[in-house]
Amino acid sequence: MSEDFFKSYVEENMSLIMHICRAYSRGEDSLKDLVQEVSLQLWRSHKSFKGNSQLSTWVYRVTLNVCLSHSKKLKRKPETVPLEFGGSKFEENDPEKEQIEKLYTGIKKLNESDRAIVLLYLEDKSYKEMSDILGITVTNVGVKVNRLKDRLKKIING
Repeated sequence: MSEDFFKSYVEENMSLIMHICRAYSRGEDSLKDLVQEVSLQLWRSHKSFKGNSQLSTWVYRVTLNVCLSHSKKLKRKPETVPLEFGGSKFEENDPEKEQIEKLYTGIKKLNESDRAIVLLYLEDKSYKEMSDILGITVTNVGVKVNRLKDRLKKIING
């Protein structure tokens, strides 16, 4: 992988890639694997980027497609939970970290298309950008975002 490609396609969009991959992963190892797979797919397909949309929109689409494919594979495998030795992640008293963990736990309970909408919203994408990425109308995006906010609040707060 060339250094220029990595800087322009991957490093500049790493925050976006991490947010999406985290919502579709089952822990740190799965997250690392997904990020690596996304990087590989971006490299394989970077010549197909024609500039018809923003680079971040294209990176989002590639990342989401990789995560959705990964998610379909995971449905066929039983989930395993790693044992934690030493300190537990629940021993840390960082309220912000706990809130973020609750948010991602709630996001993982949504179906795949709803996860994509929530992640775009969390990335501060405009409804127009979300519409372009998802292939639905701007009005439909607005309706879905509002419904998902309410649904996510209920999931997180019980």
